[in-house]
Amino acid sequence: MASRQEPRRIVVGVDGSPSSVRALAWAVRQGRLTGGLVDVICAWQYPASYGWAMADAEPGIGELSMQTLEKAIAEVGAAAEEKARIRLHVIKQDPAQALIEAAAGADLLVVGTRGHSGITSMLLGSVSQRCVHHAPCPVVVVRSQED
Repeated sequence: MASRQEPRRIVVGVDGSPSSVRALAWAVRQGRLTGGLVDVICAWQYPASYGWAMADAEPGIGELSMQTLEKAIAEVGAAAEEKARIRLHVIKQDPAQALIEAAAGADLLVVGTRGHSGITSMLLGSVSQRCVHHAPCPVVVVRSQED
């Protein structure tokens, strides 16, 4: 008896930046071509300097993160049948670490070149660079139109 194979799985990081929305569009197209599931991750964490005062903001940040994912899905114009194969995840964790952990067992990790950091002169942002070096699967880095 032949064993049933798991569908291909693509993990993509989205923070709402133009680069991450282009990465999402690429991942959705790849999912369509391969019949794969697309796990869309928005990860966030408090800056270390904020401390306890930020704990009250957590529900709002999680809600805003989900809205960011939903807006990005709308921007890439995923068709109804594609949306059925897209899973949205909001994770309270360091973004690079969250993506690396989510990529365990995945066929592919897709990230944008840069997110919302203030260092726009770098070729790769810190999250995409950490993913390229530490992901347990192949990584595709998608450039934004501004790069």
